[in-house]
Amino acid sequence: MPRARRKRGVGALDNTKCECGHTNPFGTVLCESCGKPLDEKDGQETRSLDMRYEGAARRSQTRNRGLIDKVWGFFSSVKVAVALILITLAVSILGTILPQEQYIPSARPDVYYPQQYGVVGEIYYKLGLSDLYSSWPFRLLIGLIGVSLVVCSLDRVVPLYRALKNQRVTKDPIFLTRQRIHAQREMTEKEGIALMDRLAERLSRKRYHIRREGAALLAEKGRFSRWGPYINHVGLIIFLIGILLLRVPGFYLNEFVFVREGETKPVPQTPYYVKNEAASVVFYDPEELPPDAAGSGQPVVKQYETKAVLFTKDPETGELEPVHRQTIRVNHPLKYQDVELFQSDFQTKLKGLELSVRDRKTGKTIGSFTVDLDNPKFRKSYRLPGGAEVRILEYFPDFAMEENRPITLSEEPNRPAFVFELKTPELKEPEKSWVIAGTNMDEVQKENRYEIELAKIQTVNQSGLIVRQQKGTPIIFTGAVIFVIGLAIGFYWQHRRVWIRWKEGILYLGAHTNKNWFGFRRELEQAAEGTDLRLVFPTSGRRENG
Repeated sequence: MPRARRKRGVGALDNTKCECGHTNPFGTVLCESCGKPLDEKDGQETRSLDMRYEGAARRSQTRNRGLIDKVWGFFSSVKVAVALILITLAVSILGTILPQEQYIPSARPDVYYPQQYGVVGEIYYKLGLSDLYSSWPFRLLIGLIGVSLVVCSLDRVVPLYRALKNQRVTKDPIFLTRQRIHAQREMTEKEGIALMDRLAERLSRKRYHIRREGAALLAEKGRFSRWGPYINHVGLIIFLIGILLLRVPGFYLNEFVFVREGETKPVPQTPYYVKNEAASVVFYDPEELPPDAAGSGQPVVKQYETKAVLFTKDPETGELEPVHRQTIRVNHPLKYQDVELFQSDFQTKLKGLELSVRDRKTGKTIGSFTVDLDNPKFRKSYRLPGGAEVRILEYFPDFAMEENRPITLSEEPNRPAFVFELKTPELKEPEKSWVIAGTNMDEVQKENRYEIELAKIQTVNQSGLIVRQQKGTPIIFTGAVIFVIGLAIGFYWQHRRVWIRWKEGILYLGAHTNKNWFGFRRELEQAAEGTDLRLVFPTSGRRENG
């Protein structure tokens, strides 16, 4: 067959000129005007035409000179995109071998992993797998997948859009006869036009859009389905952006706060305050339990609840104003705008100690006082009947001994200890007394006339709330919806086209679809029924992408 001529310009990309006179961009496979194959190799003249991307020139296949062109060519490869996805999946699997840092019961992951898992844990931590999804290598992989999706899409969708937007009605007979579905028959021009009218009427009833140009016809439907894969890509890109934003300050928040009953605390890293009006635990009734559980006699927790009120601070008065009230339950968080409070923990904590003062000589109690463990004021005096007075000299919320010295392990009243000073009219010098939770100090302080002992403990329920703020979630949801829309378009619709042309005593027909050749075949058989056209169909129903 005659070869297309190439026209080379100085400092410019090659252009390929077709025999029809149309000048095509370098790298074009099929002429943009008549559809005739350009610059085919010997032995390819009888093959069906490759209709991917309408034979348009792609940037990645036509430019390979500068650094930008090489980077573009690298990321436009589908193989590279698949490799990046597989690498990310493999790394994600590695991140599930051991618990992530946010799920370990320690604030020192550098110590916890080697202690719990030995050498494997130490390597796991040093490689950054313990905090994988926040690490920069994982974010880089997600970013590279996004770049690959953008480049792959632009490299294909731009030439495809131009080709489909400017597709011509009149096609060269070679283009028509080398379609996978084709037909040709000798007839006069009058017969050809009559048959063309008949086919156009039948195809239009099947919702084909008909365009005519002289003795040529193009019937087309479902063009929008070609954008399905690229809509998928857009959805995935938006989805990946949303994932990356989950680790950007201001877009993602995952904090924890304990709030006691009656207490109001700031919600970390938000302008809100939360008050715990009541925290409670609900147990199953015995009749609600199966026989094996009811027979144990132990109460079974049904639900944890927190009656919470959310406040904002008035910038002028500084007063807290309630904006939302809700009972928080497990799996039923408080939601207000973009902030969520989840019920995560429930504890009963010491709130206060009621202490009594007993005279060892008489064995009588001379009085009692209560220490508030939330705010034990040093040097505070507790006046008792008969002129006695008790003061707090020292307080250790979480008492322990270290090198024979008293220390506190934390600020939580897990094992409160006090040093009191006691004055009474009967004493010449004040007495100092130790009171340590869970310890009998009688033998240690025999010389003291008065004994300070625990009379009663006061407890309070407190709720552990997870504070979450995910501004990237709507972005992720939007990306997922767009992806599903693209998936539906790509699966359930097809781009079908039928070209018909009468030329020099022969009627030519060529037809193409990007998928579902069997359904297309049935449609064409119905349209050609009762005519003398003998349609030639492909032997396989392979799908052509693009």
